[in-house]
Amino acid sequence: MFAEAQEAGNAPRAAVTRIGLTRLVLTEFRNYRDTRLAIGTEPVVLTGPNGAGKTNLLEAVSFLSPGRGLRGAALTEIDCRTTPGRVGPTTGWAVAAVVATCRGALRIGTGRGAAAGERRVVRIDGESARGPAALAERLGVLWLTPSMDRLFVEGPSARRRFLDRLVLGVDPAHGSRVAAYEQAFRERSRLLRDGPSDPAWLTALEEVMAEKGVAVAACRRDAVQQLDQTCAEAEGPFPRARLALAGTIEAWLEEMPALAAEGRFASALAANRACDAQTGGALVGPHRSDLQVSLAEKGIPAGLASTGEQKALLISILLAQAKLQRAVRGEPPLLLLDEISAHLDANRRAALFDALIGLDSQTWLTGTDAALFAPLRRTARFLSVRDGQLSEAEG
Repeated sequence: MFAEAQEAGNAPRAAVTRIGLTRLVLTEFRNYRDTRLAIGTEPVVLTGPNGAGKTNLLEAVSFLSPGRGLRGAALTEIDCRTTPGRVGPTTGWAVAAVVATCRGALRIGTGRGAAAGERRVVRIDGESARGPAALAERLGVLWLTPSMDRLFVEGPSARRRFLDRLVLGVDPAHGSRVAAYEQAFRERSRLLRDGPSDPAWLTALEEVMAEKGVAVAACRRDAVQQLDQTCAEAEGPFPRARLALAGTIEAWLEEMPALAAEGRFASALAANRACDAQTGGALVGPHRSDLQVSLAEKGIPAGLASTGEQKALLISILLAQAKLQRAVRGEPPLLLLDEISAHLDANRRAALFDALIGLDSQTWLTGTDAALFAPLRRTARFLSVRDGQLSEAEG
């Protein structure tokens, strides 16, 4: 499945000053049946009409990180067979890439085999990885999509997902802790729902939830504090963000050591079993925490800002996170910016492009109007996308 990336990565390794994909191979991915792309580490601008496959290409790159990609799609939804007009047996899909990093060439292959269902296979440098979580240790990937434009005005679950992606950039083990917590959470909920439950087994699950949940909350808390400081030091035309984390576990960590917070959390879970059995969840835990964002200059919550200010605030946070990750891990993340020019005036677009060029990492940008990306003409690779086909864009 991943032979293309393995073969392309056999060249001698050499350190680079800018990280980025140098080869990308898509097999049966959305509307890309068999696509091979060789590029440099410069920014990549994808232009074309709506529905051509620009976001699909960004989604493929997003699978070089843990999780379900920038759309959060079920793995079986991605098969090329499910594209309108396509028929035939399910064969699965694959994304293979060679990434230039500060440590040398990194070969990544990932995908879903025909019989894999909702399980994603990952290979790194030719060796099978224990799972997608291993990708966070090797490469950071962040993205902004139009669906995130309402991040500050909708419910907290999307903000938690956004936050956890940011935390992965400074603590690659965070994803494994979140997964362990959620697994114990689901098992406890199932036992409470089906009842009667074995008290000893419930206690064991609640101890896992307490240990992993406090670790998750502590990691989020530390990352938010670091990112808030980085945002406070930012300069330029984008509004400075102030970030804070609101939640019961986080409040406990302000008052007591982590071990004491674990004990308090476990006791709360045991005391709330009857209520949690009715609701199917848990009254207390990091699954109820929320990322709070405000505009530093105006002192107002982000949700009360204009649409343009909210978009600019998201960009400000992303740029600060890239700077923080470079400081913590030695290299910034890849950035995937889908339809990023929407709601940005010419001055902010130019400032964004300048900032992206100075990040020392590859950025992938999409849009329907190539003219909006004119300031990048001398530094970026421009590709035209039509019906899942790539070609060099005209100058």
